[in-house]
Amino acid sequence: MTHIPPPAEELRLLDTELWQLDARRAQLLARRAWLLAALQAQPSVPAVAPRAAVSPAAGPAGAAVTPETSVPRVQNVLLMLGGVLLTIAAVAFTLVSWGHMGIAGRAAVLGSVTVAVLAAPLPLLKRGLRSTAESVAGLGLALTVLDAYALYEVALGSVDGTAYTAGASAVLAGLWALYGRGLGALRLPVPAALSVAQLTLPLWAVASGAELHAVSAALLATSALDAAVAPRAAVRAVRVTAVTGALALGAGGVLTAGSLAWTAAGPGAAARAAGLLVLAAAVALVVARSLPKPEAARGLAMTGGLLLVAAAGAVLRVSLPAGWAVPAHLACAGALVAAVRGRFAEPVREGLVRAGAVVHALALLWAAPLVVVTLLGPLSWAARPWSGAPSDARTAVTVDLPWPPYPLQAVVVLAAVTAVLVVAARREAWGARARTGALGLAWTVGMVLPATLRLPYAAGLVIVGCVAVAAAFLSVPWFALAASVPLAFLSLAAQSATLTVLSPSP
Repeated sequence: MTHIPPPAEELRLLDTELWQLDARRAQLLARRAWLLAALQAQPSVPAVAPRAAVSPAAGPAGAAVTPETSVPRVQNVLLMLGGVLLTIAAVAFTLVSWGHMGIAGRAAVLGSVTVAVLAAPLPLLKRGLRSTAESVAGLGLALTVLDAYALYEVALGSVDGTAYTAGASAVLAGLWALYGRGLGALRLPVPAALSVAQLTLPLWAVASGAELHAVSAALLATSALDAAVAPRAAVRAVRVTAVTGALALGAGGVLTAGSLAWTAAGPGAAARAAGLLVLAAAVALVVARSLPKPEAARGLAMTGGLLLVAAAGAVLRVSLPAGWAVPAHLACAGALVAAVRGRFAEPVREGLVRAGAVVHALALLWAAPLVVVTLLGPLSWAARPWSGAPSDARTAVTVDLPWPPYPLQAVVVLAAVTAVLVVAARREAWGARARTGALGLAWTVGMVLPATLRLPYAAGLVIVGCVAVAAAFLSVPWFALAASVPLAFLSLAAQSATLTVLSPSP
């Protein structure tokens, strides 16, 4: 059983324990005071005062001491929270309580709040609270947007919303830029002004009811202005904003102009779209010449080269018969590569050459179906040997595969790229690879030519056989073997052809 002492004895025990706790607490507080004095005597040592484990009744003497360096942070947080609450109150006032006051009262309240918030960064900067000043300035800029909305709702409701937004963005951009210039220590207002200025020209074009050509021109013009601002901006945030705007709006303008060029039904519409693409290409090339990093300059110059080819090809596409669009683009790419020799700096010149190479590769990809049908089509004769000689070389390769459209244009593409590689083989840097590519494409042209020209079956066998012999003579065994396989399968159509092709030579 638990022994319960008399009340007097229990009271004496409690008093003893409380006295011991008080003594221990006094000892710990004395040690803590000594440690704080030692830390203040050595300010260069970054140490944090230990926390004292005290009872709830310890009072102020036992409270944890917050380092003085955290006081500005607390002020920043409190001021920022106050600004956020002020903005929320202004939004609630604008959206909820707006109709309960007259025009003069509304303007006075919102105007006073906006002016007070915009003026608040001045004393904050004098006290060294820069981050808080930036936050308050951002809240002030947000309040100016509310002012613009309130003005539209009260006095300008009959104005077109898109047109008003375009004008308001221009006015706000100017005011924010002046505000940022006046408070030079703040970094937020000027990038914000540049950001909102991106909306002015595109929204104005949309509000005026202009067609997509004007909208694309507005996007590209804004992108060009951003590209002009970026290298001249001394503040990193302004440069980042300008570069982002130039890339985003430039991409939008290029995509719009590209779709217009692709869907153009006549030379006039194609020429207008081509002019927009040329404008975009000019901006890209001008910026590429000023970029310090070679890789960035090459990439931007390649983009400009592709836009120039697309612009010229768009006009030729609607002016030439069907099927000649790809050869036309290929001719433009070849002209571009020939025109850049010695006229630009090395990164820009290399970027334009890469653009031409991309167009050549895409043209070869477009011509690939003709090569696939010509080389794989003869395999179908393995299932029907000696079933009768076909009427011509094209019929011989299309037993089970459909014949692709525009075969003659595809042969022109293959021959043109072959000629380009022959010229490129003269340069030491590309010599070996260009020679290999030229031989491969020349072999391809020889293989697809009989079916493209619809030569007689026997003549097609002779030409393919000559291609195999020529490849062997030039010591290119892979091309010789690749020509012999289709030749062997083609000969299976007729017994006489099989015996002639597969019989050993004397």
